[in-house]
Amino acid sequence: MEKKHQINIWYALIAMMAVLIFQSWWTTYKTVEEIPYSQFEQLLSEKKIEQIAIKENTIEGKFKTPLKDGKIYFVTTRVDLPLAEDLSKYDVKFTGVVQSTFLRDILSWVLPVLLLFGLWAFFIRKFAEKQGIGGMMTVGKSKAKVYVETDVKVRFDNVAGVDEAKRELKEVVDFLKDPKSYGRLGAHVPKGILLVGPPGTGKTLLARAVAGEAGVAYFSISGSEFVEMFVGVGAARVRDLFEQARKAAPAIIFIDELDALGRARSSGGMGTNDEKEQTLNQLLTELDGFDPSSGIILLAATNRPEILDPALLRAGRFDRQVLVDRPDKSGREAILGVHIKKIKLDPSTDLEQIAALTAGFSGADLATLVNEAALLATRRNADAVTLADFNEAVERVIAGLEKRSRILSKKELTTVAFHEMGHALVAANLPGCDPVHKISIIPRGIGALGYTMQRPTEDRFLLSTRDLEDRMAVLMGGRAAEEIVFGEISTGASDDLQKVTEVARDMVMRYGMDPDLGNRVYVTQQRSFLGQPAGDMADVSSQTQREIDDAIKMRVEKAFAEAKDLLNAHRNELDEGARLLLSNETITSDDFPPIRPLAERENSAAAQ
Repeated sequence: MEKKHQINIWYALIAMMAVLIFQSWWTTYKTVEEIPYSQFEQLLSEKKIEQIAIKENTIEGKFKTPLKDGKIYFVTTRVDLPLAEDLSKYDVKFTGVVQSTFLRDILSWVLPVLLLFGLWAFFIRKFAEKQGIGGMMTVGKSKAKVYVETDVKVRFDNVAGVDEAKRELKEVVDFLKDPKSYGRLGAHVPKGILLVGPPGTGKTLLARAVAGEAGVAYFSISGSEFVEMFVGVGAARVRDLFEQARKAAPAIIFIDELDALGRARSSGGMGTNDEKEQTLNQLLTELDGFDPSSGIILLAATNRPEILDPALLRAGRFDRQVLVDRPDKSGREAILGVHIKKIKLDPSTDLEQIAALTAGFSGADLATLVNEAALLATRRNADAVTLADFNEAVERVIAGLEKRSRILSKKELTTVAFHEMGHALVAANLPGCDPVHKISIIPRGIGALGYTMQRPTEDRFLLSTRDLEDRMAVLMGGRAAEEIVFGEISTGASDDLQKVTEVARDMVMRYGMDPDLGNRVYVTQQRSFLGQPAGDMADVSSQTQREIDDAIKMRVEKAFAEAKDLLNAHRNELDEGARLLLSNETITSDDFPPIRPLAERENSAAAQ
């Protein structure tokens, strides 16, 4: 029987019961007369009552002769018998009243139930939801947020700096718009597309742009939302999500942070998680079970592809991996062009200069940079955002906020000034180094007492042995200046030492740049976008480990010696630059020409 017909039958039964109840009440009302107790006593003495029924609070009975209105039954409320006898002596009309306890009885049952329900709602339920055991009636429902075309207003024009990724995803848009024409030669769009790349590069934004361009339903959910305490709940949510998508097809399912759901399964019994494994297995089954020609596309994003289960990445599931990497210089300029539409920019501001200053920035970093620059211009009551605001914003993003409240002693300030000038002069006198943009001895961030900012002239993707050795020399320039000037070293080079050691280790263990150790990799390679170490050391002998340590130490000491020789050769410039830095706190290459690039100074000298 259909559900609609079942509902109609229930309505009919309820109506019949209501009619019967009303009929019974109406019959009673028409035949029963309510009389006072004093009248009852009078009728009793007059022998006009045929029979009575005594109850706890009332007396019901039947008249011998019906009343004028036809009523043959009566009811009266009992009163205290001695009191009734006293009242009857004085010819007083009296009646009893039954005190209603209905409300009291209802509250005695309802209030405890409401109190328990309130405690559950405000305390137990919240605790259960935090532990993943709340909502038992909807525990298997998908939490996906559904967007339709009017809600997803992001387009490919709103995404810049990732042109290759957009070209790959353009195929998905064409297929969703016209699947029949797209498959006229027998081709079909990939079932799953995995967006991989560092955090903040625009993976989620790209997925929304695909849905916006295609004008289809967009199901967005995080991988962590599938994972629950109860075994089988996550798998139920996967099934529910795909079922919703099939009903709304054509549609896009986007799973963000796929690594929370698709981490590689353990082969042993220790450390396994039945809930996660069942959820992952259900996702694999759904990927195999749906036909891409139905108009469902699965997009996913992760910045940790190295930990994903191999079964997810095999052909037929996530068929295509699209790299969404940090943008190059032209890409950064395009991204800045998107974000500056939201602010009032000074016409003289050159976006190319800003793009050159922001090497290594992601799209999210650039959005933060534009906002910081606008805030700085607002604080100084400017009419527009200028290049100076962007320069200051770059320093805030890279080095942190200025801490002028941190008061350094004169000796500490002098040490910091010579330290930073040492970095700058070494960089200025090595041909392969990036130009020095600014030097400052104003404390910034958590522990930086000063900084030397270099501005790359171009993006570089290959570095030679000489390039890396020059970088190491620049990093050791601060400690070398301290030893030359003061004859002792301080703790100010701790961060420099960590970075120079990492460069030396990579040269020896990853790049095969040590002639004694040969062209071999001594560390396991991992594809990581989170800036983590490359991996564990390979299985080598203790003798080889000793040689690796010696090679790293030799390269660091060589960089220190080179920096020291350069600064000894330019000792007068070191002293002069430190004095200028102490008086101005912040200087640029325009304030102190010796820190300009070596090639620029040589060309200037030749022209004179």
